[in-house]
Amino acid sequence: MVIDKLGNWKHYNFGAGWKAAFEFLLSLTPDTEESKYDIKGDDIFAQVMIYKTRSPETAVLETHRKYVDIQAVLSGSERIDWFSRDGLVIDKPYDELKDAEFYKRTCAGTAHVDLSPGTFVMFFPQDAHMPSLMIEEKPELIKKVVIKIKVEILTPPFN
Repeated sequence: MVIDKLGNWKHYNFGAGWKAAFEFLLSLTPDTEESKYDIKGDDIFAQVMIYKTRSPETAVLETHRKYVDIQAVLSGSERIDWFSRDGLVIDKPYDELKDAEFYKRTCAGTAHVDLSPGTFVMFFPQDAHMPSLMIEEKPELIKKVVIKIKVEILTPPFN
C-alpha cells in the first residue's frame, strides 16, 4: 500500500503506466462527470463515482489480482480500512471478470486511511481493503475516482 499527497506521485518510479494514471488523475475536478474513463484500454482505466459512505457492517472487503487500485477522493472524505490478505476468510471466491475476491470482516482493519481531496492511496494485490467507510458516525456523500492499472505494466511488476 502507498499513501501520499497527489503532488508526490513522481517520487514513485512505477513506469509509464503510473505516469499516465497520474496525468489523468491530476486533470480531474469535483465537477468531473460520473463515468468510466479509458486511459489506455484494458491496461489502465478509471471509474468516477458518487456514493454515501457507510458503516463497516455494510461495506465490502476486497482484493484484486490483475489490477492495482489508485483511489482518490474528489470531494468529501472517506475512511478505508486495510488488512493483510493472509488469513482472511473468503466470503465470495475470486471472480475473474470483476477481478475481485471478497472476504468476511472478522476483525478491525490493521490500518485506517482517511482519504480527502489532495491525497491518494494505492492498493497492490496483497492489500485487502474496505473502502467507502464513514469517518464520523454520519454518512457523507463523496465523489471518488478509482484508477485500475494492470499489475504487469508497472515497473517492477507487483504480483
